[in-house]
Amino acid sequence: MTAIRVALLGYGLAGAVFHAPLIAAVDGLELAAIVTRDDERRSRARRDHPGAALLDSPREVWERAGDLDLVVVAAPNRVHVPLARAAIEARLAVVVDKPLAASAEEGRSLVRDAREQGVMLTVFQNRRWDGDFLTLRGLLQEDALGQVARFESRFERWRPELSAGWRESGEAEDAGGLLYDLGSHLVDQALCLFGPAVHVNAEVDIRRSGAQTDDDTFVALTHESGVRSHLWMSAVAAQPGPRFRVLGSRAAYVKYGLDVQEESMRAGRKPDDALWGREPEDRWGLLGAGTQARRIPTAPGGYQRFYEGVVLALRESAPPPVDADEVVAELEVLDAARESARERRVIRLA
Repeated sequence: MTAIRVALLGYGLAGAVFHAPLIAAVDGLELAAIVTRDDERRSRARRDHPGAALLDSPREVWERAGDLDLVVVAAPNRVHVPLARAAIEARLAVVVDKPLAASAEEGRSLVRDAREQGVMLTVFQNRRWDGDFLTLRGLLQEDALGQVARFESRFERWRPELSAGWRESGEAEDAGGLLYDLGSHLVDQALCLFGPAVHVNAEVDIRRSGAQTDDDTFVALTHESGVRSHLWMSAVAAQPGPRFRVLGSRAAYVKYGLDVQEESMRAGRKPDDALWGREPEDRWGLLGAGTQARRIPTAPGGYQRFYEGVVLALRESAPPPVDADEVVAELEVLDAARESARERRVIRLA
């Protein structure tokens, strides 16, 4: 069967470390073109993917749209919407790195355009394939915790020094800061596990001297299901808390440490590695109550499953791996979090 020909827009961290290796690893996809003007990145792309054409601008992608099937937007956040819209207008299926947009209104408009054109639009919410998230989802399906009352989830790091780049920019159109970056993952996971949110309360703070964007943020959700989610994201956590702490009526699940896949990808390892996504036993989480707790093996993570889902969606008309409407719901929560922090009140979602 003819491969799905992919154009990757951007070869920075997202494009080079995440998207390109996953695209290359999945049967049915061919990385046909990479767009980047940076000389160093072009050299790296040529070395990593010698079969891909190196292009200077997205315009060259639209000009050769007839020879392509899928566009992956891995460029800075400020251009996610215009690049995705241009791909839709070219009748090319599109994957957009998170966040889809800087607001729910922009995201909703983009989803509407894709539907009107009959084009697949999905968002790279790769953390749905974290091993610890898959483990927790399995425990919930088994009812191993009983009735869940509270879900605590953290992405905490120790990065006290500012870094260069758009992620530290205070311009609204850049959608920088941790609420957009890590919050996109945390909120998405919470909604996947426990359903729609009805109340949002947030603290969005800037702690580091000279910083322009939030680097220490907390979001509390009340779900329609009654579960309360407490979500932390920080660049100034000298001692991080547990990645997950989930409290149920019969047991709790507590897990420290981030999924191993990002660490592996930064080190240049590939998803065809026999140990891909597998955690060592000393990083497994604990399940139990009181003094009775046991280690639970962490399920193997699998970011490549996202792109396997893209292949199924394009070849067999299966649902996309991440439903765009779910991402708009996530953006509504992020909008409400910004409003909550600004007005110092709880926001009720319609």
